[in-house]
Amino acid sequence: RVEAFRDAASAMEQEKETLLEMIHNIQNSQDMRHISEGETEELNLTANRLMGRTLTVEVSVETIRNAQQQESLLHATKMIDEIVNKLLDDLEDSKIRLMSLYGACTSDVPAGPIDQKFQSVVIGCAIEDQKKIKRRLETLLRNLENSEKSITLLEHQKSSIRQSCNSKQD
Repeated sequence: RVEAFRDAASAMEQEKETLLEMIHNIQNSQDMRHISEGETEELNLTANRLMGRTLTVEVSVETIRNAQQQESLLHATKMIDEIVNKLLDDLEDSKIRLMSLYGACTSDVPAGPIDQKFQSVVIGCAIEDQKKIKRRLETLLRNLENSEKSITLLEHQKSSIRQSCNSKQD
């Protein structure tokens, strides 16, 4: 029953993360740009209210770690944080580096290179921490993918507007 209880709490943690990500994605969706200002304001108010209510829920499953596992977790987290902090400076390089970290966490054959140093650090972490690290990387990569799609759509819209303006001038 204890393991079932821990599993249920972990599932709730994951569900909270998923809900927060969904709300965030809706707020930043391209579809929000195609509705009236009043509807956008109403949706943002609702999203902010839901985000606030979701953030009031605290679910925490503590992982028992030895000193080496604690050190490995801190090191792995620091490596990910360093890449995240450089995201805005070099989006493409950061994405490649995050993908190599993710490749180090998966048992599947990754499409790209694997960060061997990161893999050895993650192996030193507790199993629950390894799963959380992998989920964090999946979320970061998914958010990057969504951001790239938004940027591509915006660039396409800009070029369409420029072409429209240029053809009107002709």
